[in-house]
Amino acid sequence: MDWKKISLYDSASPIMEQLILFHDYSMVIISSIMSIVFYIMVKLVSNSYYTNSIVENQLIELVWTFIPTVILAFIALPSLHLLYIMDELLNPSITVKIIGHQWYWSYEYNDFHSIEFDSYMQPEASFRFLEVDNSTPLPVNCQTRLITTSLDVLHSWTVPSMGVKMDATPGRLNQISLFPNRTGSFYGQCSEICGANHSFMPICIDVIPVSYFITWIKNF
Repeated sequence: MDWKKISLYDSASPIMEQLILFHDYSMVIISSIMSIVFYIMVKLVSNSYYTNSIVENQLIELVWTFIPTVILAFIALPSLHLLYIMDELLNPSITVKIIGHQWYWSYEYNDFHSIEFDSYMQPEASFRFLEVDNSTPLPVNCQTRLITTSLDVLHSWTVPSMGVKMDATPGRLNQISLFPNRTGSFYGQCSEICGANHSFMPICIDVIPVSYFITWIKNF
């Protein structure tokens, strides 16, 4: 069995690493709860636990009200901390504006006014329905600010390996930070049902060394 086909994507950013850790942490808690509940159900069906001391016991009622509250707190606190980290945006090195259309993406590098391009799907490429004619280069180990919007309907710019999912809303600017920590090509798709060709809006990010990124800017 190829574990990568049923597990989360390998992380390419610190945010995705934290999301994977939180997922594993939550699954341990959920699996423990399911095991305990299944064990109790089996015992109840076999009448091993069906006694008056269990059915009419105020202490047990107090315990099974208090314990779920504690469990929810153990899940909620790391979740809120992670949400705060995802919204944090400190001193971005570059800003990329992402515009959703039916059915393609446009990119503008706001720090370099001459860099604007559209990105369309290449259906005959090696990665079917994921390759694009113009991929989006980003420098590795650099804080990047992504600004999303749309010119028609609601879209969602999503790259699972980066832990990024941001709605592109008409008439509104949404922003999120991104810190790629390894080079490579990373793929995503529009995650909002935006029309007939919703599944033909792929995203391809090329994370490259800073020196290559500077060369790309100069040669654009």
